[in-house]
Amino acid sequence: MLKPLDAVRYMRRPQSVEQEAERFCRHMARREAKNFYWGFISLPHDQRMAIYALYDFARQVDDEVDGAPRPDLIPERLAAQRERVSRCMRGEADDPVMQVLSKAVARYDIPEEELQALIDGVERDCTHTRYATWEELREYCRLVASVVGRMCVRIFGFTDDTALLRADELGLALQLTNILRDVREDAEMGRIYLPEEDLRRFGITEDAMLRGAPGAGWNALVKFETQRARQLFKTGYQVLRYIPRRPAACVQTMAGIYERLLRKIERDPQLPLRERAALSKREKLQVVLGSWLRPV
Repeated sequence: MLKPLDAVRYMRRPQSVEQEAERFCRHMARREAKNFYWGFISLPHDQRMAIYALYDFARQVDDEVDGAPRPDLIPERLAAQRERVSRCMRGEADDPVMQVLSKAVARYDIPEEELQALIDGVERDCTHTRYATWEELREYCRLVASVVGRMCVRIFGFTDDTALLRADELGLALQLTNILRDVREDAEMGRIYLPEEDLRRFGITEDAMLRGAPGAGWNALVKFETQRARQLFKTGYQVLRYIPRRPAACVQTMAGIYERLLRKIERDPQLPLRERAALSKREKLQVVLGSWLRPV
């Protein structure tokens, strides 16, 4: 599971097993998380380590699929990840990510079915390259994003179960933003996540999407999808009412970065067809500062 460079860094200096595991998780999250890492750094130590391990686990499951030499090996690889989760829930762990995650699931009462649902989402990505309706896409987004939001809220602590529902909606907003941002890369891999019913509504064919030239209806489609994402952000942000202030700043940072990406796409609907929308380091720092100053 460890990449060679990771293993060298992981074993660089003598530490306790717990410290080594935490250092590995922190390094991996910093390298892989990109946008989310800016929110993670505002959390207290125990919560931050739990979030690192959760993110790293999700990344490793993705990597297991991406690294499969043949498609027929993917079910076996995902089955191994499912067993890894089951062992984690029993407090059994033999790698740094699961060492940290096993403590987190016990401390924050994270249910096994939510971790398993994350694997379900990765599995669905292996079998589905099209989504007929928004409801179908919503279910996929729930598995790969909303369930992660739920687990984060459990780590943060919450005052009302409504927090879990609002986390679902914020996860949908983030994943829909991801989908809009990545349309070009996805098309190059033969994938179209935007619902077929929406493409038809704006006169866009599947072939045109795969060629990266959706035509005159594209701007209207982007406006439609960004409005949908905006509404999900609006209701999803209500999760902040139910979690403590410091984790709320983390959520505001992560969601704020994606909301700013969405704004870039709104201003320039052709951007996702040319390149992957991204924020500069300065823009991310502005979001971090705004998250701490913004009232909940």
